[in-house]
Amino acid sequence: MSKINMSDTSAFMEYLLPIINDALTVINTAGEVLYWNKAAEKYYQIPKEVIIGRKIQDFFKPEDLMVLKVLKTKQPVFGVYHRPRPDTHVLINSTPVYDAVGKLIGAISLEHDVSQLVKLNEELSETSLELDKLKDEVTKVTEGDPFSQIKGHSESIRQAIKLAQKVAATDATVLITGESGVGKEIFARAIHKSSNRKNSPFIPINCGAIPPALFESELFGYEAGAFTGAIRQGKSGRLELADGGTLFLDEVGDLPFDLQVKLLRVLQEGVLFRVGGTKPRKINVRIIAATNQNLEEKIKAGHFREDLFYRLNVISLKLPPLRERSEDIPELVQVFLKEFAAKYHKPIPILSSDVMLSLLRYHWPGNIRQIRNVLERLTILTDSGNIEMQDLPDYLTQTSPPLKVDSLKGEKEQLEKKRIQHALKETYGNKSAAAKKLGISRTNLYQKIKKYNLQ
Repeated sequence: MSKINMSDTSAFMEYLLPIINDALTVINTAGEVLYWNKAAEKYYQIPKEVIIGRKIQDFFKPEDLMVLKVLKTKQPVFGVYHRPRPDTHVLINSTPVYDAVGKLIGAISLEHDVSQLVKLNEELSETSLELDKLKDEVTKVTEGDPFSQIKGHSESIRQAIKLAQKVAATDATVLITGESGVGKEIFARAIHKSSNRKNSPFIPINCGAIPPALFESELFGYEAGAFTGAIRQGKSGRLELADGGTLFLDEVGDLPFDLQVKLLRVLQEGVLFRVGGTKPRKINVRIIAATNQNLEEKIKAGHFREDLFYRLNVISLKLPPLRERSEDIPELVQVFLKEFAAKYHKPIPILSSDVMLSLLRYHWPGNIRQIRNVLERLTILTDSGNIEMQDLPDYLTQTSPPLKVDSLKGEKEQLEKKRIQHALKETYGNKSAAAKKLGISRTNLYQKIKKYNLQ
């Protein structure tokens, strides 16, 4: 292995630093600026000839300088939302710098501008009243559509709705898969309400919430005197209650193994026997099943019957997790805030830009259920009508994974593209009206339409 030539390394650094697109600042222990790149000049409109050699606190309020805080605490920060000026929003990486003998010699910071992303959110908040009016008008037109309550305009959720609507018109068995909290039961109910069975019962049963010893009688019912403690006249099971309608088997992967063959027989023959009974009961039930587990892996492990899996998996409907459709988050936020403001008789809260950015960045392992619960909590606890960073649960402010520069740029462009598509849809393709709605010039809109290939 050849020895590293330090002069070559310096040459590489000399060429690297000027082409960095983010604002790069280097200060010494006195706070004097040693390096200030072109991006920093552009961000803050301060020429390097003016700032280099001067103390950085001469140009910014000391309390607004993250790099000074890092210099003082000697603790680096990564992917932290920061506002060095009221009109500037950045994600900052900053770290103290030590010499070869371990002496602190200064600090360095790299700041990525997210002002445009924040501006898009602010525009969304400013036009929320107008959007609410439009949504109310749309609701009047589509109030008969059971799928209208499923919010979001991302491609993934629209495709899921499109497939569910197509399936609803049939009696086909549906297997809905997806992580916990993505809305599997909401989809199941919408499919039922859009079907010919809509005037008959929709009966849900959570296969993971019922003790195995009670599951058979809960699903199939029992005859009078079938066991000690049974109701004298017997009891109908969930399958009988759903006769003519739909039985929703939630968390079907937790269905006890010995009952799987009995359920399969009911699906194939259309008849059931109550516990303790000998008389067959004919039923006509549509099955919609849901799971957040990998049933094929459970089959390999011997915990789920392969024949039942194929019987349930006639139509497979996979719902995307929230992190894969983050462009829907602003709309979901507005919907839930409006819902809980009405429920608790409070004004609709206003989210600060950094709060919305935190919601966009978070991984949301609990998906729609989790974000809904968070927004209910925020609505209940806010007194001022404004939601700030200090109002968020700790896990939203401390454990959010840092955004990479590339992913942030992609997220910003994706959000911008969706906003433009939505504006064009609302204005029926009228570009002048769409540009006005977006707050940009018509020329700028044409450039963005071309950029995102929206022709």
